[in-house]
Amino acid sequence: MSSEKVRFAPSPTGQLHVGNVRTALVNYLFARHHGGQFMLRIDDTDTERSTQAFEASIRDDILWLGMGWDCEDRQSNRLERYDDALARLVAAGRAYPCFETAEELGLKRKAQLMAGKPPVYDRAALKLTPEQIEALKAEGKTPHYRFLLNHEQVSWTDLVRGDVSYHMSSLSDPVLMREDGRVIYTLASVVDDIDHGITTILRGEDHVTNSAAQIQLFEALGSPAPKMGHLALLAGMEGEGLSKRLGSLSIAQLREEGIQSAAITSLLGRIGTSHPIEAFADMQPLIESFDMAAFGRSTAKFSHSELGQINARLLQGLDFDNVAEQLLALGLAEITPLFWEVVKGNIDRLEDAGMWWQICHQPVTPDIEDAEFIGQAASLISEDEFDADSWSAWTKAVSAQTGAKGRGLFMPLRKALTGQSHGPDMGQLLPFIGRQTALARLQGKTA
Repeated sequence: MSSEKVRFAPSPTGQLHVGNVRTALVNYLFARHHGGQFMLRIDDTDTERSTQAFEASIRDDILWLGMGWDCEDRQSNRLERYDDALARLVAAGRAYPCFETAEELGLKRKAQLMAGKPPVYDRAALKLTPEQIEALKAEGKTPHYRFLLNHEQVSWTDLVRGDVSYHMSSLSDPVLMREDGRVIYTLASVVDDIDHGITTILRGEDHVTNSAAQIQLFEALGSPAPKMGHLALLAGMEGEGLSKRLGSLSIAQLREEGIQSAAITSLLGRIGTSHPIEAFADMQPLIESFDMAAFGRSTAKFSHSELGQINARLLQGLDFDNVAEQLLALGLAEITPLFWEVVKGNIDRLEDAGMWWQICHQPVTPDIEDAEFIGQAASLISEDEFDADSWSAWTKAVSAQTGAKGRGLFMPLRKALTGQSHGPDMGQLLPFIGRQTALARLQGKTA
């Protein structure tokens, strides 16, 4: 096993959506490609919005997608570690208490913007003397704590974006701990990554600026920063963002729609890369071909319709053994291997196989446009029960008597027998409909 170790750190404040699942998948593929470890870390310090139900849903979705993790932890179990880290930073002069309220900070930012200045924290709290700090605490005021950035250039070679550089004077000293004692992601994430031995951080490009500050935080805590790669964010086809709080394109929603897990990983494993998007029944091809150099910097557009097309291609290439358990779970135990082979080329969702079973075995209202033609066809049906050759023999007889050919021959018969204008090969479907049902439908009866 290689020394590579990555993590996916969801906050259980909502359902997984395609945006953060893509991040999880990239980390998983990276770990498996390099023979390293994939860690699940539950970032549950937001006690107001975190729920056990969301966490259970996240875990279920990750496992359903086939991304088993090698180890796990949760931030709520590590609060003492964050307190210890903050104390070390304060002792080293790299963290300091601040007493401004949210309202006061808001007024400062507003004044800076009106003056045409960037809304960077002015470090007013650094001017407080020890006596003033103790006096404020005696008044019952509780400080929040900020990390003192060194105003210097921070640079790194990003695995996606290439050379990245920020001068830290352009950033506010980040808050590490709220006045109520709740740790901020900036500190908790760095402490966790150090303790867990994370070697590479792969996340969205919305964290790039945050990463610059965290690189200094890693160093202040005595650890080199891991390698970093910041993925271009996904957007909808109109350029809209994907919000987990709105449940936009959630995995739960896609599962309810009948999308296969392999269709989701096939699309998200290649979207935004130079590799072609293909329908893979398992993740091994994605693992073997994974290459961080293939990821581009442009915003990747997620297409719900493209996902549906991949889902259809995937299902149409599966043998019955690959779908038997899912069919049972959907209450479609009556579908046989032979019937699956007949209909699978005409389904977009697994449930569609059940629709075709009902068309063959449940009452259908026939669609008859030319009653005279259909009546002639009905009179030519063989007295024998249908077999694999019945459709060919029957349509030849109908064509010989009526002169109908091609679409003019086959389409009216299909619509009369199935109520549909498209579908599986009628030669294969007809034996499942049966002679008696077919004759009734040709007579205009719902059968």
